[in-house]
Amino acid sequence: MQRKSLTHLGETEMEVLHHVWDLGEATVADVRERILEDRDVAYTTIMTVMKKLAEKGYLTYHKEGRSYVYAPAQQPDEVQHSLLQRLMKKVFHGSPSALVQTLVQRENLSDDERRKIKNIIDALEASEESDDDDAA
Repeated sequence: MQRKSLTHLGETEMEVLHHVWDLGEATVADVRERILEDRDVAYTTIMTVMKKLAEKGYLTYHKEGRSYVYAPAQQPDEVQHSLLQRLMKKVFHGSPSALVQTLVQRENLSDDERRKIKNIIDALEASEESDDDDAA
């Protein structure tokens, strides 16, 4: 039985995607050069991953001379939201509160990270209150 990935993107695919986001647009050689800073990887491996990301709709490309130049087809926040939605649905039965509870209780969050999360929630509540006042 074949196991399906929770995110439908592999570790190397995410790594490549992050590099393309950082660079704005990139060739296979550009991405490989960055990855080689951390580990050895074949040119053909990166080429295959980038082609698959294009097939999945995460990258676009055009030809410049003999090289293909890849660019993001989706912004990081779009992809992150989509992957998080998928994870939340499959692991947390669609419950955002269960996901956040697990994150807050199980992760070793610094005081700064906890404060940032609280500030995000406070800002959302303030925004909702402001929207309610505008509607009244």
